[in-house]
Amino acid sequence: QVLLVESGGDSVQSGGSLRLSCVVSGYTNDNWRMGWFRQAPGKEREGVASINSRGSTAYADSMKGRFTISQDNIKNTLYLQMNSLKPDDTAMYYCAIDRAQRLKYPSLESFHYTDWGQGTQVTVSS
Repeated sequence: QVLLVESGGDSVQSGGSLRLSCVVSGYTNDNWRMGWFRQAPGKEREGVASINSRGSTAYADSMKGRFTISQDNIKNTLYLQMNSLKPDDTAMYYCAIDRAQRLKYPSLESFHYTDWGQGTQVTVSS
C-alpha cells in the first residue's frame, strides 16, 4: 500500500516562505513522477509543480521563480519550497504519485496520478 503524508503547512504573512514535505512509503519502483497540487475553497484543484525520477521538473506559470520542487530519495521525501507567498497561494496542498511502469515526463494533470496524500493547509495573510 502506497502512503503519502504531507506536512509543513502553516499560516504566514504575504512575502513569507514555507517548505512543504511529503513522505512516501510503500513504493520502491525506480520509475515515478510526483506532483504538488492545491485546491482553494470554491476552486478546482490545480497543478503546482511536478518532478520525475530523473529529476526533470515542471511548474505552473504562476509559481515559476517562487516555488521549487525537489526530492530526497534516501528519505523518500518530496519537498516544495515556497517563497514570496501571496494571499492567492492560500489553499490545501496535496502531494501525489504516479506509479509509472516506465519513465514519464513531469505532469501537472491530476488524472495522471494514482495515489494522493491528505493535504496540508497553507494560509497566507496580507
